[in-house]
Amino acid sequence: VNVTQKYARPHSEAMLIYVTLSSISLLTVSLNLLVIISISHFRQLHTPTNLLLLSLAVSDFLVGLIVIPFQILLTEPCWFLGDMVCILYFFVPYITVNASVVNMVLISVDRYVAICDPLHYSTKITQKRARISVLLCWVYCVFYSFMILYDNLKLPGRYNSCFGECVIIIMGAVDLVLGFVVPISAIIILYVRVFVVAVSQARSMRSHIAAVKLQRSVTVTVKKSELKAARTLGVVVAVFLMCYCPPYCVALSGYDLTIGTSTNDFLVFLLLSNSCLNPMIYAFIYAWFRKSVKLIVTLKILQPNSSEASVL
Repeated sequence: VNVTQKYARPHSEAMLIYVTLSSISLLTVSLNLLVIISISHFRQLHTPTNLLLLSLAVSDFLVGLIVIPFQILLTEPCWFLGDMVCILYFFVPYITVNASVVNMVLISVDRYVAICDPLHYSTKITQKRARISVLLCWVYCVFYSFMILYDNLKLPGRYNSCFGECVIIIMGAVDLVLGFVVPISAIIILYVRVFVVAVSQARSMRSHIAAVKLQRSVTVTVKKSELKAARTLGVVVAVFLMCYCPPYCVALSGYDLTIGTSTNDFLVFLLLSNSCLNPMIYAFIYAWFRKSVKLIVTLKILQPNSSEASVL
């Protein structure tokens, strides 16, 4: 992957990019910070599932706080922070973006067990196992980043063709398999299974309701619930694929991406915007999030024993 910058943008185009990325950065940091505070503060939310959501929010928070601001610097005609900073910068997005992907795989596993094996969920998915999974997730992502970028650390700037470039070389095949194919396949397979089981359960419940001849309105409610579940799962999968597939598909095609082109800017925008969309998809659908945000915004979390407040 060639990462370089030699194209001076028109002022209007540069300002549009700065404003867009700055807005995404601010929104990403704010939304994920609300998720982090909510789950960390309120004792009722200390569950294995929410621990995975917390880890996801931390990775997305770091994307908004560090990765996107540096991405703004990469839009400049020249990299002026030196060769070592150029290499070290790329460690951060590789760790945080991959942590976001792995966390989504863990969430997929959690929801798969919750829906497909609900009777054994409490014994299979415990708080301790969730903590260990999160720890292994971050250790793996750090190790993965060093494996992908190690060659660039031997001699920073070795791939630059002139002064002011920021060029790195990565093992594209390894990144494609471990960073895209494996996690994407796992998420799709798990969510398809969850979707099939959820729809099957909803139909069974509807058949039972019809058998005992309850009111028609109840049947309609179950049908709406089934459709809502289908839409939610559809949005989760569609948004994730929309953000992550295009960059990897372009790389797979052999197209040489250079920073400064409209194609690269659009692909980067898609990839980074997923960290902003994650808290909306995974947290905004929960009633507890809306209640906890209200307590945070009104500063009621500063009151004594506020961590014991009911948000469920």
